[in-house]
Amino acid sequence: MEEELKCPVCGSFFKDPILLPCSHNVCLLCARNISVQTPDGETPVQSRASGSSDYDYLDMDKMSLYSETDSGYGSYTPCQLKSPNGVRVFPPVAPHRNCSLTCPLCHRSVSLDERGLRGFPRNRLLEAIVMRYQQTRGIPCSSSSSAVKCQLCDRNPVVATVMCEQCDVYYCNACQQRCHPSRGPLAKHRLVPPPNQAAGGAASGGQQPQLTARKAGTCVDHESENFSMYCCSCKAPVCVKCLEEGKHAKHDVKPLAVMWKQHKCQLSQALNGVSDKAKEAKEFLVQLKNMLQQIQENGVEFEACLVAQCDSLIEALTRQKAKLLTKVTKEKEYKMKVVRDQITHCTMKLRQTTGMMEYCLEVLKDNDPSGFLQISDALIKRVASSQDQWVKGALEPKVGPDFDLTLNTDSLMQTILQLDFCQGKVESGPGVPAAPLLQLEKCCTRNNSATLAWRVNAPAGCPIEGYILELDDGNGGQYREVYVGKETVCTVDGLHFNSSYNARVKAYNAIGVGPYSKTVVLKTSDVAWFTFDPSSAHRDIVLSNENQTATCSSYDDRVVLGTAAFSKVRIILNYMFFHSSVIMYIFHNSLFNFQGTHYWEVSIDRYDNHPDPAFGVARINTMKEMMLGKDDKAWAMYVDNNRSWFMHNNSHTNRAEGGITKGSTVGILLDLTKRTLTFYINKEQHGPTAFENLDGVFVPAVSLNRNVQVTLLTGLEVPKNIKQ
Repeated sequence: MEEELKCPVCGSFFKDPILLPCSHNVCLLCARNISVQTPDGETPVQSRASGSSDYDYLDMDKMSLYSETDSGYGSYTPCQLKSPNGVRVFPPVAPHRNCSLTCPLCHRSVSLDERGLRGFPRNRLLEAIVMRYQQTRGIPCSSSSSAVKCQLCDRNPVVATVMCEQCDVYYCNACQQRCHPSRGPLAKHRLVPPPNQAAGGAASGGQQPQLTARKAGTCVDHESENFSMYCCSCKAPVCVKCLEEGKHAKHDVKPLAVMWKQHKCQLSQALNGVSDKAKEAKEFLVQLKNMLQQIQENGVEFEACLVAQCDSLIEALTRQKAKLLTKVTKEKEYKMKVVRDQITHCTMKLRQTTGMMEYCLEVLKDNDPSGFLQISDALIKRVASSQDQWVKGALEPKVGPDFDLTLNTDSLMQTILQLDFCQGKVESGPGVPAAPLLQLEKCCTRNNSATLAWRVNAPAGCPIEGYILELDDGNGGQYREVYVGKETVCTVDGLHFNSSYNARVKAYNAIGVGPYSKTVVLKTSDVAWFTFDPSSAHRDIVLSNENQTATCSSYDDRVVLGTAAFSKVRIILNYMFFHSSVIMYIFHNSLFNFQGTHYWEVSIDRYDNHPDPAFGVARINTMKEMMLGKDDKAWAMYVDNNRSWFMHNNSHTNRAEGGITKGSTVGILLDLTKRTLTFYINKEQHGPTAFENLDGVFVPAVSLNRNVQVTLLTGLEVPKNIKQ
């Protein structure tokens, strides 16, 4: 309650509080200090908005503080004054100026009339409550109320000794010497003792004043009249003369005692509601404090359980490690025993063979023919028998140095990394499925498709109804659902080449959706892979070898385009594509609408009667009935057994010597980064760069007749001898 009884300007208990129109209170002396001057005929807002005037230097300096009347703070030159509570105070207003007062709490400004501060009603009720509060708590109020403090002391203001009549500011001796010297422009100011200094000295006996009976409130406009009525329209008490003057003739005026009781009743009812809320707040605080203690206790207990669970896992892992080490030791001892036995056996045989060889050498040195012939037959058989002992495999180790033991810890490591808390308490009965376990050995990528496999151990009471597979956009973006079903294997086609995708899966049942599995990263191939498209090929084109080989049944040139080789199980990622030209990529994975370099080759399997087939790229809507390069939607190289030329929009350029034969390969290099198309024969560049500034969505294309058979070779990396 003490904060309600202190002035927002000086920070001390209210002294002669006045009630502002905004219902906030301020001391009378503080109100005089924070009132500001405004030029005649102007409101405070207009004065703040003015940018120039004809006032003298002092008036111009005062105008700087008019601009801050909304906040209640300002500055004053040459004497910048500040109250102990941090609010600026100002010199007294001149009689020829209008005045305004800004509330220090809500910053609302109000203009003063000719009555000045006397026009504000005095809050006698607040003053009485302040005096009663000070008396009941033994707070000295006589000296503190009557003794005027210095208005320029920064901290702990002392009792003022002088007051400047011109500045209307109270100074102590130190502040007067520092801020208001008796020289210069201030020499003409008159310094007098504070008006209540004598009263303060008289009240210095140390005894608290006794509370006296308060007089009835008097009207501000008619000081001799007491309030007897209350105007409900103005929401202010009025006297009889105010009613006689007709100021409230059309207002709703009621007796003061009746409205007093009515407002008291309303305030009591409002206090009852606030009291109930305060009671609930106290109970809530008690609940929070109890919860804080419970959290502390439960946290310690839960930490102990967690440590015990982890220790049990570590202990089980330690026991299993000892068993595995025992197996490794047995395997090591077995291998060492086999190798030692083989060393012993081989050493003994080698010693016998070496001794026999030395004996035979000595026999060969002897010059006695008859003696040699007596033992030669037996010795020859013995040597041959010794040689037969070194059969194939005798000089090969029976065991290898490597241990044929493989410890697969991937699944266990993944389970450990997925070890986490389940949301909510574990209850008996069915629950949401556990996180699936991605089988990394079965997850793979091929070209621009990815195959993922997973499994989950579902207990009997926790059935699984299906799975949800999610992939990001290959660029670290948000996840999107690409498969929902009961299968545990899914192949996703239509991915971008040379991209890394993050995949995750979760299971669901009637209870809810389980947690995600561990995220797996899959990288697609960085080269294109496709086949000829039967649907886009001319009816005279015959495809074989899983649509990799193309022949023609007509002597006229026919066009065949490339298309994607989809897997049997496929999910098209529609969310990746937004504009019409890219949507075609869903059905033709060989459409080159992404950045990078792409290279493929066409092998010449049959070449009769020197035809001139064409190889290149075309848009998907090119005319199949025409030869490749005859319109503005195709770019191609025509080549026969002697020379070649480039064709686009029915115009050929850059003839070059050198052709193809049976067994030759024609390479096509499409660089979408540089937007160029280059051709190669037998991996050697043929002619200059064929086309530049290519723009669009392209598919591989071939034009041929019945004298040519070609096979498409894709999924190739750019040869190292080809300069990109």
